[in-house]
Amino acid sequence: MHDDRALVEARLKRVLDERIRPALYPDSVPLEVAAWVAPGEPGEPVAVTEGLAAAHTPVAVGDAWGAPWGTTWFKVLGEVPAEWAGRTVEAVLDLGFDERMPGFQCEALVYLPDGTPVKAINPRNQWVRVGAPVRGGERVEWHLEAASNPVILDVPPFRPTRLGDRETAGSEPQYRLARMDLAVFDTEVWELIQDLEVLGELMLELPVDGPRRWEVLRAIGRALDVVDLQDVNGTAGAARAELAGVLAAPAGASAHRISAVGHAHIDSAWLWPLRETVRKVARTTSNMTALLEDEPEFVYTMSQAQQYAWIKEHRPEVYAKVKKAVAEGRFVPAGGMWVESDTNMPGSEAMARQFVHGKRFFLEEFGVENEEAWLPDTFGFAAGLPQIIRAAGSKWLLTQKISWSQVNAFPHHTFRWEGIDGTRIFTHFPPVDTYNCRLAGSEIAHAARNFKDKGVARHSLAPTGWGDGGGGTTREMIAKARRLRDLDGSATVEWEKPADFFAKAEAEYPHAPVWVGELYLELHRATLTSQAKTKRGNRRSEQLLREAELWSATAAVTADHRYPYQELDRIWKTVLLHQFHDILPGSSIAWVHREAAQTYAAVAVELEGIIAAALTALAGGGDRELVVNSAPHERGGVAAGAVAPSVAEGAEVTAAPRDGGGFTLGNGLLRIEIDARGLVVSAYDCTAEREAVAPGGAANLLQIHPDFPNMWDAWDVDAFYRNVVTDLTDADEVTLVEVSDRAATVRVIRGFGDSRVVQSLTLARGQRRLDIDTEVDWHETEKFLKVAFPLDVHAERYAAETQFGHLYRPTHTNTSWEAAKFEACAHRFVHVGEPDWGVALVNDATYGHDVTRTVRDDGDRGTTTTVRLSLLRAPRFPDPETDQGPHRFRHALVPGATLGDAVREGHRINLPERRITGAAAVPPLVTVGNDATVITAVKLADDLSGDVVVRLHEAHGGRAATTLTTAFALGDAVTTDLLERPTADGPAIERQGDSVRMRLRPFQIVTLRLSRADER
Repeated sequence: MHDDRALVEARLKRVLDERIRPALYPDSVPLEVAAWVAPGEPGEPVAVTEGLAAAHTPVAVGDAWGAPWGTTWFKVLGEVPAEWAGRTVEAVLDLGFDERMPGFQCEALVYLPDGTPVKAINPRNQWVRVGAPVRGGERVEWHLEAASNPVILDVPPFRPTRLGDRETAGSEPQYRLARMDLAVFDTEVWELIQDLEVLGELMLELPVDGPRRWEVLRAIGRALDVVDLQDVNGTAGAARAELAGVLAAPAGASAHRISAVGHAHIDSAWLWPLRETVRKVARTTSNMTALLEDEPEFVYTMSQAQQYAWIKEHRPEVYAKVKKAVAEGRFVPAGGMWVESDTNMPGSEAMARQFVHGKRFFLEEFGVENEEAWLPDTFGFAAGLPQIIRAAGSKWLLTQKISWSQVNAFPHHTFRWEGIDGTRIFTHFPPVDTYNCRLAGSEIAHAARNFKDKGVARHSLAPTGWGDGGGGTTREMIAKARRLRDLDGSATVEWEKPADFFAKAEAEYPHAPVWVGELYLELHRATLTSQAKTKRGNRRSEQLLREAELWSATAAVTADHRYPYQELDRIWKTVLLHQFHDILPGSSIAWVHREAAQTYAAVAVELEGIIAAALTALAGGGDRELVVNSAPHERGGVAAGAVAPSVAEGAEVTAAPRDGGGFTLGNGLLRIEIDARGLVVSAYDCTAEREAVAPGGAANLLQIHPDFPNMWDAWDVDAFYRNVVTDLTDADEVTLVEVSDRAATVRVIRGFGDSRVVQSLTLARGQRRLDIDTEVDWHETEKFLKVAFPLDVHAERYAAETQFGHLYRPTHTNTSWEAAKFEACAHRFVHVGEPDWGVALVNDATYGHDVTRTVRDDGDRGTTTTVRLSLLRAPRFPDPETDQGPHRFRHALVPGATLGDAVREGHRINLPERRITGAAAVPPLVTVGNDATVITAVKLADDLSGDVVVRLHEAHGGRAATTLTTAFALGDAVTTDLLERPTADGPAIERQGDSVRMRLRPFQIVTLRLSRADER
């Protein structure tokens, strides 16, 4: 037989596109349409009652509508023709959609006249059912709350646009009404479309030399022969009959098993502001609850407790439907986090609170406890995360994003991930390689072929539905799943809850391979630097929350001060929201980051007020100068978590001109030489008699690179950026501006391009660190600013802080895996060291950095290590003004630092001393007896019991015996999970009066719940 595959395949495409799909709605009549544009701030939503009651003006198909970010309420009226009685009728409402871009443009939620939500319409879901069948003569009326969100990620993508903020977007209409009709829906034609799509897509994935492909091809050919192109509606049933046999053939016994999970990955902000996500969630959940009513086998899952909270607050009528569907077990809350956050940059407590607030919301609202973390789109995973997931009472993780890595394909799809403390969690990467699966034949075949654990496992998961901007699963996807449930030549597809999938997958693969350490994404590395003000706002908010809880708890226990439960709960949720994986990483539109800056400023004011009130209650009235130490280690004679007078320690600071220009600063511990260029050419450890700066090198060297990645501007920095670098060595001013017996400061001013930087380099009494305060007025475009510290340290690896500990990364590039980590994340410190001596670089607001090693070509041939912190970028998409304007960074060079010193100095620079006046010193509420044991939180229990909750961890990477002592009469002491529930997973604790003794393994997290004896 001749090979006529191409002929049949081309015939199928044309007949489907030009004859069968247009026959879906064989008869139609136009609807009457009127519109009202919401006034006031551009596009700001109005109450549903206001939109329903507004005076509408007639409009017609073809009319332009929708200024960027606008809201238009359309009223749609019509009557079903009497002659349509007994037929299925739908409204087809096309606002001017581009079907290629679901979730990224205009959308609408459809209401009945009484305000009841019906469903949403979007580019892939343009219908509203009237009846099946109709009686004829029915009057219909709907109201559409339509959002004219502009297309930001257009074709071609990544072009700078001012549409990303309503303040710069203008008022030009974005869309034209395309179709507003009542139409007869031909069910048989619709089913034929699904049959042909499933078989046509399957056919293209089957081997050419296999009989199944030809069976499908011939069946399709016969079906197309039966279709009368002038009477598709009359012959659709006969065409379906020709396909019934090949659709009924069952899958092979060895077929891959796919668990389809209805899903709409909705970014809590990205190319739209937070306020629009509230409506996106309402639209999507309206569609999904309606679909659940129509499709009994369908299961839908949604993560992010914040999104449930939004619809509870803003769309209670939609939320009622969600709660009902959750109770029925078919609308499944997933993930147990407040938002799908970034996991690289949130601090230890913030990462823990993502799970605390997310899981508690699901427990309180639905009685549901998640055992899976659900993070399909997060940009890599910090090495401390497994322990946090386990401490929250969960045991599984799902993500897809690692499949985006540019260089190295991850070797597993199902595995156990081991974190820094040894905790392992069962993890799955869907081999379908998308979190917006359509159940297309190409996707199903790719999942089966791509699955790396074949032979020992056969289950994978497919998150199914339009996402990013929402939309969710469609009836077409459900029709495909029904046909793919057991179909020869295909993987099998079954709707399942995430927990059911994980239980099956773990049971069949008990000895899954282990991956140790971070799950590094070889892409989107620049998200560690973009939008520096957002990152500073996050870091500052985290530290202020620590202080607010610590001092409020201390004041509540010792001074009968009111503990601000509700305020702290609300603020935590605000900060957690802004850790969403397109906000904190700096990859959202200008509107999002402008509002984030305003939010962080308001959060800081409120938290400063809470802290001040607690400290006033503690210290009392008086004019005695006191130092407040919120850090977890003693400093200046003031204990951790205490308020007391400071004690001057160490030799006096000296400052003198340096030969050749510049200045030499000393304090008996360090001798710092700053040359005429304002660069640190020597940082000498007087105790160890050792130089920190590499021979011939200069530290605190600002460097500029060109920064124009191949795509994903705000997200990416490509390796070739390093090929060109400009050292900023010209100084406008190098001046000794402050000298006292306590500190000396050198000020350095530089101008470059259209920007200016002012640095203050300070050596203080008794401190083994050089503090560097950098203020940059940044006006560059597509440039990358770093600050370099070449160090005279031989190191094949370095330590970078992560949640509840640190991880090691190599400084060499032996393999492609190591070479790909040319930009990585650190929290408060990076440490490089030899066995008996090291150097730490600590910071108060940066995350991105790189570390490289060099072997000198002089006679010594010594190895040096260069640490560079990433300060600023200037991408133009999606925010064309990214990072423009003033910024401030604080970092410190710590020669002679051990890992313990790095931990301590990292906390100190982030939690600077406060100076207050009061009547008396305030002892710590709790103390620990081992410097390696770091307290990350002191608070009152969330259940309002008055119990004190203390979270601590081992921070040096070794075993630590420690004693925690309370300043109050201790009642009971129990170890708990992150949600403050008793657990058997913690270390054995030994009570000794008002003390608790325990032994921690490396990096172990412990949460202690301490009741007060005087309250029992």
